[in-house]
Amino acid sequence: MMRRTGLIDSTVAQLRERISSGEWPVGTRIPAEPALVELLGVGRNTVREAVQSLVHSGLVERRQGSGTYVLSASELAVTFSRQIADARQRDVVEVRRSLEVEAARLAARRRTTSDVASITALRDARAEAYAAHALDRMVAADLALHRAIARAARNPVLLSLYESLIDAITENIRFNFAQVLQDGDNHDGLVDAIVRGDVAGAVEETSDYLSGLLGED
Repeated sequence: MMRRTGLIDSTVAQLRERISSGEWPVGTRIPAEPALVELLGVGRNTVREAVQSLVHSGLVERRQGSGTYVLSASELAVTFSRQIADARQRDVVEVRRSLEVEAARLAARRRTTSDVASITALRDARAEAYAAHALDRMVAADLALHRAIARAARNPVLLSLYESLIDAITENIRFNFAQVLQDGDNHDGLVDAIVRGDVAGAVEETSDYLSGLLGED
């Protein structure tokens, strides 16, 4: 029989995997305790302690009368967020530029048919959210698109770095949509360049977009 501490660790790992994989996205409510007991096949106390462990690590938070919600996709992202909590939005954009330009370059070289379908669909979802002026949808769609491009780069180190900064990037995207961007913004050029395998075009589109946010047009 598995020792109790081992069972709790195993349950924590299962919960963490469902969060990091995107099955339970940031901002969503995870299943209630009885559902988790059935889903994971462990006792109520084990589930309670495993969830509490994730609360302590900053991945989830309990909201009285509402449930438990995902705050971040990884403990590393939580750590980074705490360390750069006072960073200026400009600082975040500068780091985004260094990562996203390279991600776009590699994605244009390495994208698969599956990547193309995903990136194109996410570009369309972003455009729909933008047209509706739905801020939460705009942020979620824009973030999903950039994460898909980072995955298409097929560089696990770059992807890990990007994911570790995801909380700061999310807030930066929200800030940009709310404060900076004007009607007409789109990522058609970027996506088209990646789909065509146009490395120089993908780099130029990403660099121009982020440099514009920095006022370096």
